[in-house]
Amino acid sequence: MIGVSSLGVSPAAAQSTLFKRMSTQPAASSAMVGASTSVPYGWLDFCHRRPKECKVPALPAASVKLTAQNMRTLQRVNQKANRSIKPVSNYDHWGTMMDHWDYPTDGKGDCKIYALYKRKLLLEAGFPRQALLMTVVRDLHNEGHTILTVKTDKGDLVLDNLVDEVRPWNATGYYFLKRQSQQNPNTWVSINQRGGTAKRLTPSS
Repeated sequence: MIGVSSLGVSPAAAQSTLFKRMSTQPAASSAMVGASTSVPYGWLDFCHRRPKECKVPALPAASVKLTAQNMRTLQRVNQKANRSIKPVSNYDHWGTMMDHWDYPTDGKGDCKIYALYKRKLLLEAGFPRQALLMTVVRDLHNEGHTILTVKTDKGDLVLDNLVDEVRPWNATGYYFLKRQSQQNPNTWVSINQRGGTAKRLTPSS
């Protein structure tokens, strides 16, 4: 998927509402992961071309503390990437049907490029690598799509190039297939779970 959509709610109001909603819940939702599964070709190819990105040690699982400041950072990074990258399909961009994952070196890309760029920006902002997980889903049209999952102490959040809001994974309506392991980005684990139903985050009255 390559497009970006707005849900018609001001980002500040929506994020304020989301943060309040999540802060008042004693336990937020995290997707249950299963056994190790196949690694996407695009990630393997990315690692071949950029070995320093992938030759990293295994680390204990870690989550982000969802403070108001960290939530603002997530929102800023999501919007920055969504607005700075020109959406273009994998084939039109690279001339191949094989998945090509990379950073937006030419300012263009599809969903994988958005997600990788967000991961890079959040790593540079000091977020732990183990909490920033490339994730493969089927979108609302049952098409393959890649997003970034952020593991937090309030549950799994999603940064998505199709939506400017930072949403809980179970408010997307996507079918989650697999994602990176928290301990090792070169190991992928299965999910096979529907992420609830797509919801708009509207300001409280």
